[in-house]
Amino acid sequence: MTTMQQTISPVDGSVYVTRPLASQTEIQQALKLAQRAQKNWAGTDLAERQAICAKAVEWFEAHQADIGLEISWQMGRPVRYAKGEVAGLAERARYMIEASETALAPVTLPDKPGFTRYIRREPVGVVAVIAPWNYPYLTAVNSIVPALLAGNSVILKHSAQTPLCAERLKAAFDAAGLPEGVFQYLHLSHDDTTALIQSAQISHVAFTGSVPAGAHVEQAVAGRFIGVGLELGGKDPAYIRADADLDYAAETAIDGAFFNSGQSCCGIERIYVHASVYDAFVEKAVAIVNQYTLGRSDDPDTTLGPLVRASAADFVRGQIEDAVAQGAVAHIDEKNFPLSLAGTPYLAPQILTQVDHSMRVMHEESFGPVVGIMKVSSDEEAITLMNDSDFGLTASIFTQDINTGITLGEQLETGTFFINRCDYLDPALAWTGVKQSGRGCTLSVLGFEALTRPKSFHIKTLG
Repeated sequence: MTTMQQTISPVDGSVYVTRPLASQTEIQQALKLAQRAQKNWAGTDLAERQAICAKAVEWFEAHQADIGLEISWQMGRPVRYAKGEVAGLAERARYMIEASETALAPVTLPDKPGFTRYIRREPVGVVAVIAPWNYPYLTAVNSIVPALLAGNSVILKHSAQTPLCAERLKAAFDAAGLPEGVFQYLHLSHDDTTALIQSAQISHVAFTGSVPAGAHVEQAVAGRFIGVGLELGGKDPAYIRADADLDYAAETAIDGAFFNSGQSCCGIERIYVHASVYDAFVEKAVAIVNQYTLGRSDDPDTTLGPLVRASAADFVRGQIEDAVAQGAVAHIDEKNFPLSLAGTPYLAPQILTQVDHSMRVMHEESFGPVVGIMKVSSDEEAITLMNDSDFGLTASIFTQDINTGITLGEQLETGTFFINRCDYLDPALAWTGVKQSGRGCTLSVLGFEALTRPKSFHIKTLG
């Protein structure tokens, strides 16, 4: 019996997509095809792989408007912003295409008389990519494109919330001329996803998602001695120093907190502000948030869409209520956002002050439109509070003293450190996290390392 998967749109609660889950026969066929296709794909020239990936990017750009609308309906991002994800995909993919020649080049060694020595970077084989719904293309492209460029084949399991993204990726690579079996997708149940990554044909797993799910992936492949990349959660902080450009800092940090309704692993969830500029910053932040329009994702006037599902909104609502009960001050009147109702995915944005780290909202990942703002008296206090977290994905400092900012950044326990920026991935920089934000690395030339294995050549010349 075929089991069906339904995607419920947060926009209006309707069933937006229905797809059959893959059967056991289909799963085994995909694994065998991926393994067989990878052998031939690994033998193609890098230039051919680069050309095919470039054509796939062009296909996405030609379908940008339709893809943006699909994103809106599947996961709720306002349509005015959703198509921008294609631009982000193109930027990352083109960087990785350009960087692949250097990243995949053999490692040469100094001359040694009588010997030839070098290290080749060879593909690992079949890569399983498990992608989430919040940035459905940006998260997937981080692993898919470098995996293909390195000569691997890929099986993608996308979130049940965004199944059309897997299908669009397949269509793009098909149109680009990628050989059959090199890129495939499967719509799978949780149990079948676990079975997939435990399959002998899988040589690497690239996972983006929650901490509990990441732990499950790690446990599922234990003892198989394969690579696992885990991009997990975040509770990312920003610090507004006394010398910051306040207008710029407020605009940037608040956008970093509320864009995509706060559903970003590297979104700003905690803000620490020096006492001398605290009141002015809070005033500016509240004014910005009060300008948001909470509405349906397909409405071009909407600037803040629903969360992915009602339970996610109610979770954040619970964090806010608990904080207020403990003495936090809520600065945004929910009545100004009439669509915000308990039991729905629609949630008003909220700024909380008088918060501390005993409150859930300041230590537990929110993944929603809320941010707590704390007053600090010194750089030292700010750094201590920023590091007081189980997570370490990104951290931001807003200052006009770049040298001091760098010195402070060196003390932060984080994978990426920003000055005067936040909530952004530069594809030339390694994307990685510490603590419960995961392990492994994507993007940059370093991102190719997990998708290849070194093979040393040690040749002695006789005579």
